[in-house]
Amino acid sequence: MLVRSFQLSDYVSVTELFNDVLSEACYEETMEAFARQLSWDSELVLVAVENEQIVGVIVGTIDNHNGYYYRIAVTQPFQRRGIGKALIESLKQRFLKRNVHRILVRVDVHNEMILPVYESAGYQATDFSRTAQRLSIVNG
Repeated sequence: MLVRSFQLSDYVSVTELFNDVLSEACYEETMEAFARQLSWDSELVLVAVENEQIVGVIVGTIDNHNGYYYRIAVTQPFQRRGIGKALIESLKQRFLKRNVHRILVRVDVHNEMILPVYESAGYQATDFSRTAQRLSIVNG
């Protein structure tokens, strides 16, 4: 499995992956934030590729000098194989290169159930951001 930067040619595959994995409400919100993040800094959008197929995606952003994991999705047949952890770790390395103050997991109603994935990657409750203030990529 390879984790790499998002490329424009990945757009259809990533959109289909989000559509398959996320709820309709989550998909709508995620697609707006995804598009905004791509226009601002596409280096913080990573994909996991296995056998030339995109099997996972993570969208991160930097807001107020903090790095945030915004949304992660792994296609159903590839879940529980370490792909989520690999995406989280790869994005963490990018955040560290950018010298962010803190790395946080943005928690919303859509990703509460996958917090154990972040915990298994070493994040704790103090790393989960649940504030009412929305990220810039979500605000619009």
